[in-house]
Amino acid sequence: MTMTAPDTERELLSRVPTGLYIDGGWRQSASGRSFAVVDPSTGEALAQVADATPEDGEAALDAAHRAQKGWAKTPPRVRAEILRRAFELVTARVDEFALTMTLEMGKPLAESRGEVAYGAEFLRWFSEEAPRIAGRYSTAPDGANRLLVVKRPVGPCLFITPWNFPLAMATRKIAPAIAAGCTMVLKPAALTPLTALLLTQVFEEAGLPAGVLNVIPTTRAGAVTGPLIRDPRLRKLSFTGSTEVGRRLIADSAEQVLRVSMELGGNAPFIVFDDADIPAAVTGGILAKMRNGGEACVAANRFLVHESVAEEFTTAFVERMAAFTPARGTDPESTVGPLVDEATRNKVSSLVAEAIEDGATVAVGGQPVPGPGYFYQPTVLTGVPASARILNEEIFGPVAPITTFRTEAEAIELANATPFGLVCFAYTADLNRALRLAEELDTGMLGINAGVVSNPAAPFGGVKQSGLGREGGFEGIDEYLETRYVGIADPFASTEDA
Repeated sequence: MTMTAPDTERELLSRVPTGLYIDGGWRQSASGRSFAVVDPSTGEALAQVADATPEDGEAALDAAHRAQKGWAKTPPRVRAEILRRAFELVTARVDEFALTMTLEMGKPLAESRGEVAYGAEFLRWFSEEAPRIAGRYSTAPDGANRLLVVKRPVGPCLFITPWNFPLAMATRKIAPAIAAGCTMVLKPAALTPLTALLLTQVFEEAGLPAGVLNVIPTTRAGAVTGPLIRDPRLRKLSFTGSTEVGRRLIADSAEQVLRVSMELGGNAPFIVFDDADIPAAVTGGILAKMRNGGEACVAANRFLVHESVAEEFTTAFVERMAAFTPARGTDPESTVGPLVDEATRNKVSSLVAEAIEDGATVAVGGQPVPGPGYFYQPTVLTGVPASARILNEEIFGPVAPITTFRTEAEAIELANATPFGLVCFAYTADLNRALRLAEELDTGMLGINAGVVSNPAAPFGGVKQSGLGREGGFEGIDEYLETRYVGIADPFASTEDA
């Protein structure tokens, strides 16, 4: 169903499922309770969604466990075709998905459409990977036997996804699991469950068998997911969110020795060297900082600019930041939406206020936007001291703190001076320097003269406290496969000479 111009927001919301999806059917919570999904631009409720209980979580895992054996034996081509149909359905409903995301998360419609394209591409990418799962056959070095290595689905998975990219973070996990032959339970973020429920409807239409995907929105995440993590039938946990929560989930997963994938927090440095193309660096910096309004784990968190070009870069960067128009994402004039809730805006305000107290200067912005919704002005801070909390914590908002450096070694030291290592951005015209950065920066991803690095065909993930495992790329499907080795006796050992 494609959105058309006369469709209203209310009409759209009436089409989006609001129940739990378990064993191929929609149902209400076992408790009969629901929770409100709120528009962060207005603070008003958009819909009431079923609030899953621990009993619902157990029912979802029951269904995934029952479906696992049959789904694992489903031919790879069949799994691939389901993913391909889902890709085509999501793409055909781009306006519907985009508006749903904008309403529940806040980003401008143009950005939501971009996420639909990005999120759908995981479905297409892994539809092409499903038939390519391969093992190997070889002769042991001593010739005594033959070595057969095969790949098998890891088994039922639990996915916990965040609110900031409600489509892409779901497809990035669901698509490789389907391709590998795994069943799953998805717990979407309580702030943005509608997009995941709309995606579930698409998978149902695409022909995904009952029990393969089960979706349980809830406001009681620990109470619902904790028993699942302790259940021996669960074999894999994939989480995207804060490092603090990730640590607890890793500890909880140790009891069952679960396979875990963790995409956690970041503190991305954006380095501008003295030989950089400054206009290009400014454009890249705006992309790296303001994608999703700064509410992204890969958002540039610290701008490290060589002192010889700091004034030129800052002047141009401030001009670009000042040109943003905060407004509801459905407003054609909107170029930056609200923060997702009041708590997030309060944290951003606190970080900025503390930086100012520590000696930073506000070049533009620096205040919440009055009126309804959780808007914050696009902000640039200069002269930020190295000890400021804003340089050491993930901001998750439209605030860019700028500091300077003198040498390449100093820039690398500053960039690495964090327990996180998800992504780094660097602008330089020196190829040798770029290669040095690739080897010396503690990061899972590096953008050279590029402000956006995320791509479904590339492995996404970090080092240090930014996580474990990779999503996307050829590596993404390996997270859902176990390796089995079979030793076979030498087939020629008993053959008599002719």
